[in-house]
Amino acid sequence: MTITEKELHVTTGATVWLTGLPSAGKTTIAYELAGRLREEGHLVEVLDGDEIREFISAGLGFSREDRHTNVQRIGFLAELLARNGVKALVPVIAPYADSRDAVRGRHQESGAAYLEIHVATPVEVCSVRDVKGLYAKQAAGELTGLTGVDDPYEEPDSPDLRIESQDQTVQESAAAVHALLTERGLA
Repeated sequence: MTITEKELHVTTGATVWLTGLPSAGKTTIAYELAGRLREEGHLVEVLDGDEIREFISAGLGFSREDRHTNVQRIGFLAELLARNGVKALVPVIAPYADSRDAVRGRHQESGAAYLEIHVATPVEVCSVRDVKGLYAKQAAGELTGLTGVDDPYEEPDSPDLRIESQDQTVQESAAAVHALLTERGLA
């Protein structure tokens, strides 16, 4: 039996948490990065916030407590994957700093790498993108509790990387995250 080059490639797991407002570009950047990392032979999972809500956090609402619970569940799953050699890319709003800090703490306790990326797209740009129609529904009075509009979003004070997606392409944003992973010895 011959061992291929890909089988010899040892990967180091990490959680890459992309936080930002709805329609900031978090998921698009995560999938672009995932493709690049997979091409390099890394094990990668994208933990999309909408999918997690449907399958793992069904029944949770959007109160502060429910949002915290959702973020902790995602953080647990990401940390589990990261300490088992997977790059867990997590495009999830996670609007509260204390929730994100708790996830970072879990990673620090286990020794799993954790990077916080703030996709710092202004709300004015996000509302024009409006990928899921949330801003339009909020403006029409059909939706309340929209993060960054009528519900708080606590921007990270010192993220590992801040991306202004309105000023660069998706490929450039993903390349910036990849460069940070490389700089940290994770890619």
